[in-house]
Amino acid sequence: MTDDKFDLLLDELERWNRNVNLTAVRDREQMRTLHIADSLAVRPLLQGSEILDVGTGPGFPGLPLAIVEPDRRFSLLDSNNRKIMFVQHAAGLLGLDNVTAVRARSEDYAPGRRFDTVIARAVASLPKLVEMAGHHVGEDGVFIALKGRYPAAEIEELPAPWSHEVIALDVPGLEAGSRHAVLLRRTD
Repeated sequence: MTDDKFDLLLDELERWNRNVNLTAVRDREQMRTLHIADSLAVRPLLQGSEILDVGTGPGFPGLPLAIVEPDRRFSLLDSNNRKIMFVQHAAGLLGLDNVTAVRARSEDYAPGRRFDTVIARAVASLPKLVEMAGHHVGEDGVFIALKGRYPAAEIEELPAPWSHEVIALDVPGLEAGSRHAVLLRRTD
């Protein structure tokens, strides 16, 4: 059933991509690797029940994670209207009642609560990420920044009060060491 949902998600992504540029990735197998497998690699790192996906674009990593984690609630945030329209459409089509699509900039988003996990994939440098979205992380929460190669320079520029842990991710279809998750936690 889960694979059927991933296929349906990619079908819709391809269909929408013909008329609206949602992603530069056009090859179906590359979509499986770069959108689905890459999104799911972070699954073991999620904590809590409230997840915020900052800069979700057309729903990655939020939509694949919501498919495999139906008991968690996902808020997918992006300022691009056409991408959020796709996220709303895909969530409805897939029956993902655990997904809320939000069109806003992270800096302006005020949900009235903080999240257990905040996740961002290919959005900005680590210092910029904590500046624009760090306030969304709950007191005992984690900010997961998905990166390509080990981001040594960005880590050195991290402001207080953030501690970090870097975990190499194994993404089937990608070369070893090409994906990392930086787990950021408040130290104050």
